[in-house]
Amino acid sequence: MTFSEPSVKPIAESLSSSTAPSLSLDQSQTLEQPQTAQRPEEVPVQNLGEPYLQVENVHKTFGQFVALRDIHLKVYPGEFVCLLGPSGCGKTTLLRIIAGLEDQTSGRIIQAGRDVSKLPAAKRDFGIVFQSYALFPNLTATQNIAYGLQNAKESKQKIQTRVEELLDLVGLEGFGQKYPAQMSGGQQQRVALARALALSPGLLLLDEPLSALDAQVRVKLRTEISQLQKRLGITTVMVTHDQSEALAMADRAVVMDKGYIAQVGTPRTIYQHPNTPFVANFIGVMNFLHGVVMTSQQVRCGNIVFDVSHNEASPNQAVTVAIRPEDIQVLKPDSLELNLPNIVLAEVQAIEFLGSAYRVTLCPEGDAKEFIAIELSIQEASQVDLSTHSWLKLRFPPEQIRVFAV
Repeated sequence: MTFSEPSVKPIAESLSSSTAPSLSLDQSQTLEQPQTAQRPEEVPVQNLGEPYLQVENVHKTFGQFVALRDIHLKVYPGEFVCLLGPSGCGKTTLLRIIAGLEDQTSGRIIQAGRDVSKLPAAKRDFGIVFQSYALFPNLTATQNIAYGLQNAKESKQKIQTRVEELLDLVGLEGFGQKYPAQMSGGQQQRVALARALALSPGLLLLDEPLSALDAQVRVKLRTEISQLQKRLGITTVMVTHDQSEALAMADRAVVMDKGYIAQVGTPRTIYQHPNTPFVANFIGVMNFLHGVVMTSQQVRCGNIVFDVSHNEASPNQAVTVAIRPEDIQVLKPDSLELNLPNIVLAEVQAIEFLGSAYRVTLCPEGDAKEFIAIELSIQEASQVDLSTHSWLKLRFPPEQIRVFAV
């Protein structure tokens, strides 16, 4: 699949162009003022004012199967929220309930201060983009984008102007007469995005919009969608199982597991301060060691004793010690840090080249049974003896260690 055709203008370029279109429908004025929506990374959630979307105590069952368990969630104006989790966690069911495509068993959906819980999808204010694009194959890009506008009985002139604006906005100027079969996957998804924005909805829903695309196209388009969302300031909820998408695009991520919300927070908060081993393991790569608490600041894993900065477990309580591969330091043989706490000698078992770094699997000396993974930059790897069965001195910084009660 080829995405970078010379005539396709990136969304980012469309947004930065001095000729960027002004949206013509009545509601478009709101979309042209993203500066009014403060970003949650910059402003504490409690200071964002009234939420635009509220999910209140939503519960969903399919027969005896519980798909959603008492979900509570607030999404603020202009916010980009990702529903993230493994297959079967309930994220798509929640999105469909928000859209009115699925009825909740109990609970309410409040949008812009209005209870829409019992309204059909056609009566709700949202645009949606699906994983499968869902374009009409017998209609051109222009006709696909214009479909909702025609159903809304807009004038031909307004439809033409709006479609031209949207094609330019998503970087597809000049593609209006092409049919879906004549476009790449990335181009089709741009058309689907333009169609979702055609009626200037208050809420944009994205159901794994990038998962059907090639890896390179996926990374490129996720950046462009994120930039477009910020430009328009439209409140957005996206479903994804791809942690890298959530980390790159979301203002806040909602990590779900088995029908409940495991943690809500900014990508940085969830990555650096996971609440549970599930979240720690699902977001990024994490080392886990089984241990027992000795004191409030010490945990023993096998015959290795770690000093820790954060521990709420009681003495003699079984715990899981967690640390990210990139947080483990590799010390040179002559390092002055060898007298610091948390030094572990470990034997290299496997070396994986990742392009910009190496991921190394090691077996720690002693009776700890778990393997340890670390990541080394090319430069760091050149400064140590990195070969199978070589021994490395590792340091586990106390402030980077997480302790979870078992």
